[in-house]
Formats: sequence, C-alpha cells, structure tokens
Amino acid sequence: MRVYEIGKRLSKIVDCRILWDNESRSLYSVDASSYSLKPSVIAFPEEESDVIKIIRFATRNRIQVTPRGAGTGLVGSALGKDIVLDMRYINKIRVGQGYVEAGSGVFKGQLDAKLEKRGRCLGPDPSIGPFCTVGGMIGTNASGIHSLRYGSIIDNLLEVRIITSSGKPITLPAHNGISKKILKLTKPEVRNRFPNVSKNSCGYRIDKINSKNDFQKIIAGSEGTLGVVISAKLRTFRIPRNTMLIIISYKKLMQAVLDVPSIIELKPSAVELTDKNIVRHIKTKIPEGVGCMLFVEFDDNLARNKESIRGTISGRIIKIITHPQMIKKWWDFRSSALSHSLRSISEKETMPTLIEDATVPVEKLPDLLELIDKIALEYDLRLIIYGHAGNGNLHIRPVLKRKDKRIIQKIASEFFTGVVNMGGSITGEHGDGLARSEFVKLQYGNDIYSIFKQVKHIFDPANILNPGKIISHKSSVTKNLKI
Repeated sequence: MRVYEIGKRLSKIVDCRILWDNESRSLYSVDASSYSLKPSVIAFPEEESDVIKIIRFATRNRIQVTPRGAGTGLVGSALGKDIVLDMRYINKIRVGQGYVEAGSGVFKGQLDAKLEKRGRCLGPDPSIGPFCTVGGMIGTNASGIHSLRYGSIIDNLLEVRIITSSGKPITLPAHNGISKKILKLTKPEVRNRFPNVSKNSCGYRIDKINSKNDFQKIIAGSEGTLGVVISAKLRTFRIPRNTMLIIISYKKLMQAVLDVPSIIELKPSAVELTDKNIVRHIKTKIPEGVGCMLFVEFDDNLARNKESIRGTISGRIIKIITHPQMIKKWWDFRSSALSHSLRSISEKETMPTLIEDATVPVEKLPDLLELIDKIALEYDLRLIIYGHAGNGNLHIRPVLKRKDKRIIQKIASEFFTGVVNMGGSITGEHGDGLARSEFVKLQYGNDIYSIFKQVKHIFDPANILNPGKIISHKSSVTKNLKI
C-alpha cells in the first residue's frame, strides 16, 4: 500500500491528526540513535480508541506499527517504515499513595514536578531526564543513575495497559488468558540461564516472571513489539532527606573500576564513572592529571560512610558535597555526559551508538576495559567511556576515524561475544532496537531465543508491532546506519 493511500484511509478511520507529507516523514525518520528509517505515516492518537482503530487497520492490511515517545532512544527502537504512533497526547496523570498512574506520552519531567510536591520521586532516572516519556522508559526498561537504590522500570512497574495486534486492550498482570500461556514458558531452568547482572534490557525478561502477579514485567524492555503501551502504574519513593556526594579522582580507568566492588559493599545509592573526555568539560577547578572520576552518593549513614570510604578507595577524594543545589549541579554535569562526548568528536570522525550499553558483573569491569582496549587497538579507535559503574553498566562510545560499515560490524561482533563470555548482557538499559537485535540470539542461545519467538507470537501473531526489534531474522546493525 502506498504512502498516500495509507494516509488517506487512516484519515477516514480516526479523528486524530495523520501526517504523510515528506517533511514530517523526514522528521520522524530519525531519533537520538545512529539510524534513519523513513515512515509512511505518522499518527497522533488522542484516545485509546484511536490506537485500537489504527492497530486493527494495520493488522487487516499487514502494515507495521511503531510506537514513539520523545525520540530520545539511542538504538532506533522508535523507527519504523509504515505507521509511527506519536503517543504525546496519551498523557493523563493520577498520583496515588506510593504510586503514580500515567499515560505513555507523559514526559518524566511532568511526573517529577507532580511527585516532588508530595515529597516523592520515580526511582528510575535516565540521564535524558525530563525529556523521555513513560512509554519510552517502559519500552527500553530504563533505569539510570540511581538504579543501585531503586532498580529499573521492570522493578517498579506495578501494572500496564496495552493494545495488542488484535486491537484488544489488556491490562497486566490481571489478564488470565495471556498470563497462563506465558507462565508455561517461564520455568526455573529458563530463568537461571539469564545473565546475573543488575541491569538487563536484552530480549524479553521472562526470568522476572515468578508468579501470576509478575506478568506486567514482560512489557518492560519489549520496545513496543508485544503491545502499544497506553498507561502504566509505577511505584514511587520518598525523596531522601539528606544526601552526600563524594567525587573521587583517578589517573587511570582501571584503578577506578578496581575500587567499585569495595565501594558497593558500603551500599551507596549511586556509583557513576566519567572518563577524561567528559571530565575536561567540568567548569569547576580540579587537580591536574585526572584521568577519570567516580561519583559516589549516599543517602543514609552519611557520617559513617564518609569515613568508611576513605579506607576503601585507592583514588583521591576531591569533593565531599552535602548541599542539595551543589549536588544537583554535579549530577547535571554527569547527566550531560552524552552531549559532552558528542562535542569531543570532529567532523571527520563518527561515533555510532552501537556497543554503548553493555553490563557485566561488577567484578568483571576490569575484563570489560581490557576487551574494549584490545578492540580499540585493533581498529584504531578512540574511546569515550562513562556510565553506571556500580551496576557494571558502562556506556562505551567508540570514535571511528574511518566511516566503514564493515569495521562497525566486526567491532560489534567481537565486543558482544566478549561481553556474553563474561556472563554479561549486551543491553543494560537502552534496548536492543536496530543496533543489537541481531545479537539477541548470541546472548541467550537457540533455546531461549525460541521461547522469545513464542512470546512474540502470543502477543502479536500478525507480526505488525515494531517487527525486527528483539526478534530479528536479518542482520540489522549496519542497515539504515547514518554514516
């Protein structure tokens, strides 16, 4: 079906705005990833009924549907070739006791503002902060800086309402029909074969389903491939009354990651890493020769932890901050690591978002650095490294001097094979998308991958919901790559 025909026919079915002009299609062909894929039509549903009508139309005509939040995703999860659903108008919010109910198009900044008035917060806090949406965070199983304390979306998703490819709305965990089918697939021997890491957004998280009360968790990290998220009920937390941020400098990255397991024993709320490429953008005066920094935050036992950490680390403490505004200033700097890394590359270089989200057991962080150093030497790469060291989740950004897709494919294959061999996950919090879906089978093996395909078929037998993401039958890592 041609672009014009899809647009005209959809316009007769729903009252919401439908766009198919070339300028709009070009705008929605990109997100924050390194990929580009032009859709045929962009729809802006305003009610659940709009989503139902669009999906039923798509299923009848075998047309793909890709939900989109704010387009802040880093792996192309929100890019699709047929209908893109911009969910911005599904944006109702209701704050309850210990939870919040929010539409998929609600921006996290809106939630933060409402919750802060009640002394509450949402646990997951991605670096993109106010600009990502509830649906997007659920789609990638987002986490963020404080996931050591609060976990990822999957740990805080209490209920979710979705539209499947049949056009039927279902609410999980309450829906018994689908729940029974999924429960048969989640045997203990299956759960035990998932990587033992604190962050994992690779594949479908059937390992988190232990009872009928857990079925909503399968939607976390599913990237719109099982259903279009309409709304969700999320756990909230009391904002800590007092916090302390300790900035530790190191000459070498290896020194810093070797300290992380001991720091974790003190139960901090965050342990973040920034390398010299990020550190040089700090406007505050810091000692010369700093190769990287750890940001370590505590939200309880502040006096005790202040003393304990001195005997735990090999690095140099350069700041101990307790004033809330100063703590926010430093966290804002850390949250800007991605933009700082983009500013550090030249026009002749390229920095594809590809291997930026691996997670390994914390004690394996030195091995992860050795792996990427070896790959960097082999392919003449410059590296920018930052991320959630306390979770073993490093955002490694390789800077290529040559824009060669063959090299990119080799880098991805070598890196992901190494990560899997360490017992890690190729995807910690950003999703699989176009960048990593072809490697999901490498992560889990044929048996688990076969179960993932069964999960996909249970929710989406028509295979119209964001196909090619998570379940991928073709090589996708370099296809549609913008280099």
